[in-house]
Amino acid sequence: IKGRSCRIMWSQRNPALRRKGTGNVFIKNLDPTIDHKALHDTFAAFGNILSCKVATDMHGNSRGHGYVHYDTQEAADLAIEKVNGMLLNDMKVFVGHHVAHSERLSNMEAMRANFTNVYVKHLNPEVDEDELRELFGQYGEIASLVIQRDEEGNSRKFGFVDFKDHEAARRVVEELHGTDHRGQKLFVSRAQRRMERDRELRDQYEKTKMEKLSKYQGVNLYIKNFDEDIDDDKLRQEFAPYGVITSAKVMRDDKGLSRGFGFVCFTSPEEASKAITEMNGRILGKKPLYVALAQRGDQRRQQIEASKRQWHSTAAMGAPMYGAAPMYYPPGYAPPRVGYQAPRPARWQAGQPPVPGQYPVPGQYPVPGQYPAPAGARPMRPRNPRQNSGRGGYAARGGSGSGGRGGSSYRNNPRAMQQAPAQPQDALAEAPAAEAPQQAQLPPVPTPSELAAATDDELKQILGEALYPRIVRLEETRAADTPDAQAEVDEERAGKITGMLLEMDNSELLNLLEDPNALEAKFTEAIDVLADKGPDDAEDAE
Repeated sequence: IKGRSCRIMWSQRNPALRRKGTGNVFIKNLDPTIDHKALHDTFAAFGNILSCKVATDMHGNSRGHGYVHYDTQEAADLAIEKVNGMLLNDMKVFVGHHVAHSERLSNMEAMRANFTNVYVKHLNPEVDEDELRELFGQYGEIASLVIQRDEEGNSRKFGFVDFKDHEAARRVVEELHGTDHRGQKLFVSRAQRRMERDRELRDQYEKTKMEKLSKYQGVNLYIKNFDEDIDDDKLRQEFAPYGVITSAKVMRDDKGLSRGFGFVCFTSPEEASKAITEMNGRILGKKPLYVALAQRGDQRRQQIEASKRQWHSTAAMGAPMYGAAPMYYPPGYAPPRVGYQAPRPARWQAGQPPVPGQYPVPGQYPVPGQYPAPAGARPMRPRNPRQNSGRGGYAARGGSGSGGRGGSSYRNNPRAMQQAPAQPQDALAEAPAAEAPQQAQLPPVPTPSELAAATDDELKQILGEALYPRIVRLEETRAADTPDAQAEVDEERAGKITGMLLEMDNSELLNLLEDPNALEAKFTEAIDVLADKGPDDAEDAE
């Protein structure tokens, strides 16, 4: 059918009988001209045949062996008794019970201990079968012998010698291996099947790979995010103060250009750990380095897949997230519990606490830039940033402008959260609404020393605390440029965008914090993605 032969046999519903292989016969050393029909006609005389085939390659040529499946074991035994050793098209065939692959593997050790077939290579091209028989025949009686030749009849310099006695084969391997014959050093060993040889080569490769991995476990470092002009010598020079380096390599493409990452291998895990602590996040040239222990590709893929599965399971439970990016909550906010719709944090004007004379309670803290202003500060209207002078959108939400890491403008400091005394509503009503408010300072970009001393969880928190107010400011700038006079800052979307960006590498996040243009481009891209997702999907993500 369409150039490929098909087989038709009775369906066997019982899986136990299907897998048992009762009545299945294996035939080998078949003449290439024998096809399915000829094989069926030869073995049909011994019983009812359920299935019959000759194994072929991808081009339809016979591979020299086949299978005949009888409906009873008695018919199979009779066929083996009558046909085994017969000549079919002048070739002596072997007929026996089919042995499953798993059983053949279990019997492999016994076959190795009693081998009779010998493999010999590095033969002189002028050596023929008669000379090879004379050389090996002095150790015992030979059952068969062959020298492999190409299509033109030239020797391929290897062959096989099958002895009738295992002891003769063992003596040949011990005495002829490594000897000189006609100027060639012979290689003589037990003949192996291709399957066995491939398995041994794979095991040997895996063993060598595991030995190499254990040797370099904990001492090989992966470095990325460095400039293109960094070469092997420069990389070695930068990491040399932390220990003895056995190798330093910058990976390059086919054109010899740097791919922006490389490896440095130390002699001890202590040296490698010290290099990670000191060099991770350090600015080399114009970029902060990313330094970590090197991992195999399969290990890294497994970790990525595990992370994806965890994200998907979290999404299925209803946790607020966009795709695989978790929702970012500013300090003081807590994510809603599964199955519980948390109330949105209240918005209030700067200098006016939610409850007069009280501190904000957990879950009601304002987002960064909304902390209350100190006593005496002029109250402001948080909406419609277009009334501000210029594009200072973030200031429309702001209060105190102290800034700095750990300052009252951002860090979750209880003292910084202290509210100003409540002001009368009449005074608030009389305050000029169009007065330009104070400009709240953004938290500074984390320093490499801060990042190096932080754990992975703390690192994401630090970066998130620096990133979120910048996203809010971009939201306010976007609202200020919107023609709609009632446009408001979407703080919830700012949290989603921050969560999306926090899925990036830490080094890329540092680049965004240092480059406002790059951050604005990423912000615009995230806005487009959320817009494409649609309002219904956004509600599901919440």
